Amino acid sequence: MALLRQEVDPSEVGLDAKALDRLDQRLADFVDEGRLPGFLVAVARGGRVAHLTAHGRRDLAAGLPVEADTLYRIYSMTKPVTSVAALILVEEGRLGLDDPVADHLPAFAEQRVYTGGSGAGLTTRPAEQPLLVRHLMTHTAGLTFAFYHCHPVDALYREAGLESAVLPGSDLAATVEAYARLPLQFEPGTQWNYSVATNVLGRIIEVVSGRPLDEFIAERIFRPLGMPDAGFQVTDEQAGRLAELYGDADDGGIEPIPGLPLSGRPRFLSGSGGMVATAYDVHRFSELLRRRGRLDGVRLLKAETVDLMTRNHLPGGADLRTFGSRPAHDEPGNDGVGFGLGVSVVTDPGRTQAPAGLGTYGWSGVATTTFWVDPSRDLSVQFLTQLRPKRSLKLYPELKRLVHEAVTD
Repeated sequence: MALLRQEVDPSEVGLDAKALDRLDQRLADFVDEGRLPGFLVAVARGGRVAHLTAHGRRDLAAGLPVEADTLYRIYSMTKPVTSVAALILVEEGRLGLDDPVADHLPAFAEQRVYTGGSGAGLTTRPAEQPLLVRHLMTHTAGLTFAFYHCHPVDALYREAGLESAVLPGSDLAATVEAYARLPLQFEPGTQWNYSVATNVLGRIIEVVSGRPLDEFIAERIFRPLGMPDAGFQVTDEQAGRLAELYGDADDGGIEPIPGLPLSGRPRFLSGSGGMVATAYDVHRFSELLRRRGRLDGVRLLKAETVDLMTRNHLPGGADLRTFGSRPAHDEPGNDGVGFGLGVSVVTDPGRTQAPAGLGTYGWSGVATTTFWVDPSRDLSVQFLTQLRPKRSLKLYPELKRLVHEAVTD
């Protein structure tokens, strides 16, 4: 076990301590109002942690506090990790961004694309171009999620038993084959739609490497980087540090809800959202990216590979709102934000919902976890809690605004 610690006074790295106090107070308000159980927030400049606050409870009923070593389900923050794993294989020449997915997963060889209708009247046509690995990494594959409830193909996912993105009782291989039997929403590369694509990428990693996804990521990322608690399951030793997962209650407060089954090795290894991690683990991973592929003498990726990962890949400099598959992604938070290979990328700071430097990249998880790196300010931030809200918290814009206000140079 390793602990994230404050390493430097905020003023030494161009941060205003009073502004950071305002950040803490605003986040504490969410706890005091009963809208969050607790949180950890960390702000680093030049890789040195200048602000670290843990507040509230990781388990309300047991009265256990949030601590530096608390474990969190990071859900979709798993996706950037899976993307790094895929890029390791790309650098080794074992995988190509322009490889047809069907070269590795033959079930995708004859993809069809939605053309109209719904239910029994839904019509499709053969795809005009192959689904590529880069389409998976940029979420331009034409795949979807069952929970959107805004497109006839979403309904097909629900009918196939993919409401939670996994075929009940199945492993990654069987679930990905179930995805392949369903039509794409659109021609690959023509729209952005956040989807199950990273699960497909995870299965490709397994096929190419010849190793289960959790073993490959542990051997090639977690151990070399020194991420001791990160993984796809929680050991008996770790179990007491895992934060309880909460959701919105009918009375306006929050209540415990079921989370990922983590007590043993999962049958379904989700490269899309199956990881747990501590703040220390998240910091190590974000530092790998901030330092462009090298950390403490260990190089996992070439600098140019990280640069490729963290630049916008949407055509013509489009953002998530204009290139997104509507109505699922037609929201203000997607203005001025593009997408790289597994991370969002700020392309137009003037249009973003909250202050952000050009090229800022990162990603979030459904349990209200997030991280980002702002290269223009040499700033990295993470926020961890365990809440799957039904109601909008509007927390991220405030978090980003208050961090921005703390930067003095």
